[in-house]
Amino acid sequence: MTPSPPTLELKLDGLVGPTHNYAGLAPGNLAAAHNRHAISYPKAAALEGLAKMRLLLDLGIPQGFLPPHPRPNLGLLRRLGFTGSDAAVLRSALRQAPELLATACSAAAMWTANAATVCPSADSADHKVHFTPANLIASPHRAQESATTAQTLKRIFANPNHFVHHPPLPAAVGLGDEGAANHTRFCSDATQPDAPGVHLFVFGQPATPRQATRKFAPRQTETASRAVARLHRLDPDQVVFAQQHPDAIDAGVFHHDVIGVGHRNLLLVHEAAFANRETTLRQLRDRVPTLRIVEISHNELSLEDAVRTYLFNSQLVTTPVGDTVLIAHQACAEHPGVRQLLDRCIAQGHLDAVRFIDVQQSMRNGGGPACLRLRVELTTDQLAAVHPGYLLDAAKLDWLTRWVERRYPDQLTPDALASPDLLYSSQEAWAELDQHLSLDSSAAHRRLRA
Repeated sequence: MTPSPPTLELKLDGLVGPTHNYAGLAPGNLAAAHNRHAISYPKAAALEGLAKMRLLLDLGIPQGFLPPHPRPNLGLLRRLGFTGSDAAVLRSALRQAPELLATACSAAAMWTANAATVCPSADSADHKVHFTPANLIASPHRAQESATTAQTLKRIFANPNHFVHHPPLPAAVGLGDEGAANHTRFCSDATQPDAPGVHLFVFGQPATPRQATRKFAPRQTETASRAVARLHRLDPDQVVFAQQHPDAIDAGVFHHDVIGVGHRNLLLVHEAAFANRETTLRQLRDRVPTLRIVEISHNELSLEDAVRTYLFNSQLVTTPVGDTVLIAHQACAEHPGVRQLLDRCIAQGHLDAVRFIDVQQSMRNGGGPACLRLRVELTTDQLAAVHPGYLLDAAKLDWLTRWVERRYPDQLTPDALASPDLLYSSQEAWAELDQHLSLDSSAAHRRLRA
């Protein structure tokens, strides 16, 4: 056991929104495609997410949240040509283009691993924490998130003495950026994460054409990854760029965090993760001499089962007493092969414990425990500068739980997305959250309705 390090890793989980639904809008996401048009359960989804946040808080991990984006996005529908009253816009969209209505109701901002890429002050040339919101241009239902996410991050991390905010990368071909789901930071000494680290940026689309995927298009581009590294003023010698294996993308690995999870000096990864596997692992070992790489072979776990159980979309955390804990979905406990792998990791000292949680509502849309959180490494002074309204304690979690139980619908069918009652109840829920947490969302509402 080691004492608490001088830097802390704040976890920002996305709070599931009241329009959580299964529209199957994400090509390459097998779970989302399988559950397309199924009945969703927004209240259960939000309560599952809050239970996960409470677990992290109970483990002594600094925990915050990002509020759901205002939905339905009437401004988007009006820009796409639907006119009339709010109710008329929703009815017309359902009748003429239900996929656009589902897009405008998307609650996918809950997966904050795609919110942004964040690099700590220990690694940047100006010794500040850098944020670049993801543009998410590969998916129209997610591309609408970047402006709201950027505003929220600026509000949470407002002090310019500590934080630097970059705009999302331009929405242009070859600049698709999916955020922290394809970015991992390692450090040689797990007890001193405030020391300079090494950044792994994983991309699916190389800057120059190479072997292509055959089924699903890659989302993250090499050009975008390299741009973010430059913007964050990282030392080129402390950065590794790696291409996803095309076979993995075609198997449903739409982000790297579906096939690899890393934290400090530990990397748990499937052997099918990288196109240039040996080169990538060698570069990581050279830059992080103490890095422990636990590589899982096809014989131990097939690529299909890795995607099905979301083992690698588990969340790695370090507790204040130095324990390394894996937060995994319940499906991992129920799969004999995965459970055996996790028991082996504990026996070999890579993990101190595994905690299983139920985030089934998120999993049915292709998002496990790691998808729901954004990691922000901060010094104690930087943490003190964070907007307190977004930081959680037991009392605030209790209030959010009661708020969800009162305000969220129990279930939604695809047709229910056009209900004016859902629109107005969602707006009332947001206004109450806004008032309770002293957050200012009026500008976001004006923008979405413009």
